[in-house]
Amino acid sequence: MSRTLKIYIGILVLLFVGIIAIEFSTPAPINWKKTYNETEKIPYGTFVFYNELDRLFPASNIEQIKVTPYEFFDEYYSWEDSTYLTSGTYVVIDEYPNLDNTSAQELLDFASHGNDIFISSNYFPDRLLDSLGFNTKNEYTFKGKADFSFTNPVFKSDSISVEKGLNNIYFSEIDTLNTTVLGHQKFDDITYTNFIEVPWETGYFYLHLQPVAFTNYHLLKKNNRKYASSVMSYLGDDTIFFDSRNKSSKNLGSSPLRFILSQPPLRWAWYLALITVVLFMIFNAKRRQRIVNVKVPLKNTTVDFTKTIGNLYYETKDHNNLIEKKITYFLEYIRRVYYLDTQILDDKFVKNLSLKSGKDQDDIKKLINKIAHLKAKSYCNEDDLLQLNKAIEAFYTT
Repeated sequence: MSRTLKIYIGILVLLFVGIIAIEFSTPAPINWKKTYNETEKIPYGTFVFYNELDRLFPASNIEQIKVTPYEFFDEYYSWEDSTYLTSGTYVVIDEYPNLDNTSAQELLDFASHGNDIFISSNYFPDRLLDSLGFNTKNEYTFKGKADFSFTNPVFKSDSISVEKGLNNIYFSEIDTLNTTVLGHQKFDDITYTNFIEVPWETGYFYLHLQPVAFTNYHLLKKNNRKYASSVMSYLGDDTIFFDSRNKSSKNLGSSPLRFILSQPPLRWAWYLALITVVLFMIFNAKRRQRIVNVKVPLKNTTVDFTKTIGNLYYETKDHNNLIEKKITYFLEYIRRVYYLDTQILDDKFVKNLSLKSGKDQDDIKKLINKIAHLKAKSYCNEDDLLQLNKAIEAFYTT
């Protein structure tokens, strides 16, 4: 190992140790991501709310739903008597829950059998908007303070003020004949509806527009928990079906690399290891022997010269001259290869050439006649040249 490489490795080791020391001495930054995950204790998780459900509903069973509502409740539907084999309240808290129109229809069916649906969200599938006759509007992102209150005077003292994570979303349209307004929110001295009750056959939908009110940050702030408790008081004491953020289809397994990337110190160690390998490859990629020069073989200039002269004659249309040279070269080839006299091209010459070359006597006869004809012809054209060339090339290759 060279001295230079040792120096680089020493620098990388010191850098690695320094980064680890900094990572362990620096407090972890607060994660302000809105996950609404019941297993997370970050500000916008719902760990506190989920673990308080047992106290809010002491007579109820709490059951997590880790699939879509359609997949879950369809398993409990009896096609024999068109009823559900279970009852209770479906609860979901998320700005953008995983509710498609198929799951929305399943929730409508579940509510039609006397069950309740509680949704605290900024988004509702079209099936619910059309069936329950409401619509929402979100004008802009709100960064100030908002007051949440109830229309029921019993809950007048449970009003709260919220300052973080708000969206200025409200119910812009409701079916006033069938919908009951349960709560309001006040933004910039303007009051909007944010909590409604909509009956659906023998069940009810409770729709709420500010899921941040149920997150860890707001529930642990002052007495804000009383607001969430009052909202939940509208629900029955039957089984609570809590829609989990940890869907079974989203489980990512226990890959070692996935865990390493989730931990900042291990993640940096992994990155440094990769950088070290890359640097090692770069510095170790030097050639260990002198470069061998590539020697270009000498070109056959005679062939190139011949091609050049041939093209010159061909392009100047000097067919007689070119025919004469091709005949001369051919006869010289006969003398050099077969040792025959080419002064007299008679039948004896044809017979001897056929015997020595092993080629058909009739083909040789035609070639010799073509040569004699062209030598006697005063003017030769391009067609004569091509025919002669074809005949000579056939003699060479056949």
